[in-house]
Amino acid sequence: MILVFKAGSTREQVTHAEERLREIGLEPHTLLGVERTVIAAVGDERVTTAEELASIPGVEKVLPILAPYKLASRELIPTPTTFTIGGDSEVKPCATRVTFGGTFIPVVAGPCSVEGRSQLLEVAHAVKEAGASALRAGAFKPRTSPYQFQGLAEEGLEYLAEAREATGLPIITEVLTPTDVPLVAKYADCLQIGTRNMQNFLLLRACGQVKNPVLLKRGMSATLEEYLLAAEYVLTGGNKRVMLCERGIRTFENYVRNTFALAAIPALKEKTHLPILADPSHGTGVRSFVPAMTRASVACGADGILIEVHPNPEKALTDGAQTLSIKEFEKLMKECRAIAQAIGRTM
Repeated sequence: MILVFKAGSTREQVTHAEERLREIGLEPHTLLGVERTVIAAVGDERVTTAEELASIPGVEKVLPILAPYKLASRELIPTPTTFTIGGDSEVKPCATRVTFGGTFIPVVAGPCSVEGRSQLLEVAHAVKEAGASALRAGAFKPRTSPYQFQGLAEEGLEYLAEAREATGLPIITEVLTPTDVPLVAKYADCLQIGTRNMQNFLLLRACGQVKNPVLLKRGMSATLEEYLLAAEYVLTGGNKRVMLCERGIRTFENYVRNTFALAAIPALKEKTHLPILADPSHGTGVRSFVPAMTRASVACGADGILIEVHPNPEKALTDGAQTLSIKEFEKLMKECRAIAQAIGRTM
């Protein structure tokens, strides 16, 4: 339920309401507005009634949250949420901050995995020059086969930190297990939770306990409701900087790696206030399809784009078939800027 406070309510009244909700057995999530303050009371609502909550001093009205995902719902926050990434790392934090959720559309670009120092630095400088706002690359790689390249682990994180220092680009990288969260959070400006871990509830809870923003990718077979409930796990932990990423789902088609559910972007925007990103690289798995689906993602309202870029995609250790070359990425950025301008946004 949502407790809406009267205009001019005092901080003491809000604090009292928070304490009262905890006594009842509900967890308060307070949103301090310019004109009004609201508290989302999350938990088993059978422990109380709307009438009881409405009697708390300062409360004007109590509204139900009909969606099963409470904190992610537009019923709680009707306007889009914006937040920045950058400067959240403990290891040589970068001064550059990038806003997600506004009219500017950030592009997060880089190789699928950190293969080495020189490879990463070359890509980082190139994508920044082309207009990327953040660097993506995996130090830990979940692979279908145990015989495939699994990433460089902390060595890869160290290279990412060096690339951030050299370029000023904040870094987004994947975390695989709850025990790895403190290590990755120390280096990364944003933690990525991949498709295979979308319903790893222990990992979601662990990411909810850190200050770093979280990029949550949609599970390859997840419904939108399941996806938003996964985001809810992070939000209920206290981490409010969560963004979602559509990366394609598994269907019967085999002409693409995944079926890129582009309609999920406007559908999610109707349901949630969280920023919605698109990953056309994983969404198609086919390099020649990536530019067209990137342009389409911008046109349909994505709040950010993830693109895989490598100096030599044919020699990439992971996902070379869906990775753009540096020249292809430069060309694509120019094309997308024109589309963004046409719909009143910038890149």
